[in-house]
Amino acid sequence: MALQSRRQVMRAAMHGAAGLCLAPLASRVAPVYAQSAAPAFDAVTLSERLYLLTSAGQANVVAQTQPDGVVLVDGAAANVAEALLDTVAGLPASGAIHSLFNTHWHPQQTGLNERLGAEGATIIAHENTRLWLTTDITYPWDDQSFAPLSKAAQPNLSFYDTGELNSQVRYGYLRHAAHTDGDMYVQFPEANVLVVGDTVSGAGWPFVDWWTGGWIGGIVGNLELLLDLTDAQTRVVPARGRVLSRADLQSQYEMYNIVYERLSRMLNSGRGPDEAVAAKPTEEFDAIMGPPDEFVRRAFESLWAYLTPDAALPRRQWGVFA
Repeated sequence: MALQSRRQVMRAAMHGAAGLCLAPLASRVAPVYAQSAAPAFDAVTLSERLYLLTSAGQANVVAQTQPDGVVLVDGAAANVAEALLDTVAGLPASGAIHSLFNTHWHPQQTGLNERLGAEGATIIAHENTRLWLTTDITYPWDDQSFAPLSKAAQPNLSFYDTGELNSQVRYGYLRHAAHTDGDMYVQFPEANVLVVGDTVSGAGWPFVDWWTGGWIGGIVGNLELLLDLTDAQTRVVPARGRVLSRADLQSQYEMYNIVYERLSRMLNSGRGPDEAVAAKPTEEFDAIMGPPDEFVRRAFESLWAYLTPDAALPRRQWGVFA
């Protein structure tokens, strides 16, 4: 069987891979649903009125203090909500949080939804994310289940393509579906900062949530899209790990191209997930990216879902706009 090209799959040009120059990352893929306790958040200044909030074991949060209050990108896990709110309250020129972005539906992005939604904040997300937050979800690989959020906690401003929150914040859909099919970016043009959620990882191999639409081809496609949104000075904030540069995105784009090609060839030669893991398709990158087996397994299964969907478990209620 001939290898189906990424151009056919994603309707986007994907270029050949070059040599990599990846900076060291963390050594473990952290499941997105882990919600361990965490100490207080640390605030790192990205620019005047723009801050990166970090805490061990938690997804990165970005806060912008505006004259009329605070904008947050992601809300960490619900069990650290008070620690996050205390940190936000202590920022220079802080105020009430009037807007919260959910870069996708996972619990470590939506832990403040209930609190802020009840207080009347605007919760902004892609329509697919809103839909996932209204339904029961159970992963087929470990039976982990997620209940719908309450009405007050669900996003109350959804979008399909792009949007703008006053002149200081722009946002858009990461349409190739890397992590989920509701991935989005949030851009702060004056600071040249781009927040990308879990569509990019700064902490080792990512979690590919193919059950809600993510896939290895989408990782490549979204990296290409993000390259078009950045320049050499752009700081890229992923949900996990260190702040990245455009050069980091380029290196990851080249690396995932290689991995995509290898996994696609294995799929088209009739291999399965166990054989994909055994083949070590990421071997030359593992010293930098960490243990790969979970990533390889989910990435291979994501190819089943996108390229040979009859071989995958039923997609059931996948987002209708994927």
